Amino acid sequence: MSLTKRSWAEPFKIKMVELLKMTTPEQREKAIKEAGYNTFLLKSEDVYIDLLTDSGTSAMSDQQWSGLMLGDEAYAGSKNFYTLEKAVKKFYGYKHLIPTHQGRGAENILSQVMIKKGDIVPGNMYFTTTRLHQELAGGTFVDVIIDEAHDSENLHPFKGNIDLNKLQALIKKHGAKKIPYVCVAVTVNLAGGQPVSMQNLKELRALTQEHGIKIMLDMTRIAENAYFIQQHEKGYAKKSIAAIVKEICSYTDGATFSGKKDALVNIGGFLAVNDQDIFEEASNLVVVYEGLHTYGGLAGRDMEAMAIGIEESVQDEHMKARIGQVLYLGEKMQEAEIPIVLPIGGHGIFIDAKRFLPHLKQDQFPAQTLAAALYIDSGVRTMERGIVSAGRNAKTGDHYYPKLELVRLTIPRRVYTQAHMDVIAESVERVYQDRKKIRGLKMVYEPKYLRFFQARFSKL
Repeated sequence: MSLTKRSWAEPFKIKMVELLKMTTPEQREKAIKEAGYNTFLLKSEDVYIDLLTDSGTSAMSDQQWSGLMLGDEAYAGSKNFYTLEKAVKKFYGYKHLIPTHQGRGAENILSQVMIKKGDIVPGNMYFTTTRLHQELAGGTFVDVIIDEAHDSENLHPFKGNIDLNKLQALIKKHGAKKIPYVCVAVTVNLAGGQPVSMQNLKELRALTQEHGIKIMLDMTRIAENAYFIQQHEKGYAKKSIAAIVKEICSYTDGATFSGKKDALVNIGGFLAVNDQDIFEEASNLVVVYEGLHTYGGLAGRDMEAMAIGIEESVQDEHMKARIGQVLYLGEKMQEAEIPIVLPIGGHGIFIDAKRFLPHLKQDQFPAQTLAAALYIDSGVRTMERGIVSAGRNAKTGDHYYPKLELVRLTIPRRVYTQAHMDVIAESVERVYQDRKKIRGLKMVYEPKYLRFFQARFSKL
């Protein structure tokens, strides 16, 4: 046996298991048809391996479960709020904290506080809830990510980077006063979990300071982004994940955060800012939409678990195992010549449905179709990230046609084993071998907002 490449293992052991229901292909075909071929509408008990999302689906540690017993459920001034505030200041460096029930609660408040009608909000590729909140506040999102991000085969190591030339052109066209902030996601979900480089953040900070524009971070997967900086950016190989995370935050003015990802909890998030005026206005709004500013829609026990999870999320061994499992699955896919987004991202594998099902037109919903086919084959639940997620242009009513039409296989943290990854890879390969038999879908029900959650389809 060669020792040139040593195996790695998870830095934890299993204390409890959840038994899963096993189903037949016939049962799964019936279930997905009843769900309108939308994996979001499946019952979780009918799912074998759930890769729908990594949001709120991670396994908490014994320390986090212990933290639940320390919940101070006082309506005002819960001690757990101050524990969470201390963790945010220690690991992220922001001055002010406003807890929210999850990330989109923070997005809503940030958008209402900072965006006025007619504003332009540049960002490194849209995210569904983020863009919707910006639009509802009267703003217009403009994508300023580098062009490489829209090419699933491009191997640029930091495909999440902001294109500074695009941003400069936007400032010149609209004026800095029309741009309340630049929204920077780390990592970029819809690009395939792709990271932003520290150098790009430094250059962005310099440009925005020159024009008096703020930078607001979507820091939901910031520790994963830090791992890629540590592994691939010059000068960071010997720095800890914790140190890199704090440096990322230092180049920004505030952040929205979903604790349901990096912080390893089932519910919770926050808005963090440095500006006193923004903090005061947001503190007032959180009372309207979420709850008092010292609980923001969360139980005290949830804030305690999130504070512990923040500390666990920046541990190097944890992040090595988390990304390592994603890389393992991605490499299995590459061996089978499955068309996936490269480089392999942080929180999941993204299958390129256009290349997987080239015989389907984009308005036949190839990614939605493929997600349904994978579920029927093996009981693995994935999700669409393409034309359905992109939605429609509010003015014209036409579909947005994103360049990337993807199926996301999102890996929950500390939940599945390598054997599960093998089952997933084998299922994708089996469906790929029979891909020419797969027919597309037509949409038969479309909700007004965020249609990918509740839309229903039928076979063509």
